[in-house]
Amino acid sequence: AIKNANVTTVATSIYTSTGNSATTVMHFCNYANNSVTANVWIVPTGATANSINMVYSNVTITNFNTLVVDTEKLILSDGDKIYANCSINNSLAVTVSYIGI
Repeated sequence: AIKNANVTTVATSIYTSTGNSATTVMHFCNYANNSVTANVWIVPTGATANSINMVYSNVTITNFNTLVVDTEKLILSDGDKIYANCSINNSLAVTVSYIGI
């Protein structure tokens, strides 16, 4: 299954696990004519995005390029979330591919 989201300058949930799930790949696509930086957090149920659960910090994605995150699969429990934000609104889209386990 896939989940698509627009990434904004506010750290927002881009995927919430329903039941237990595993991510297979995430694509962060910069569709703007400017480089952007992105942050990603893996947030346990009931917690908030903060420095303790940040997994990518200020990663630069150049204009019209895509960051592919596929090396490690994330095992998520019911209610765990993936949050993201970026430096420029209306410039970054994300696709999360996942499977229920």
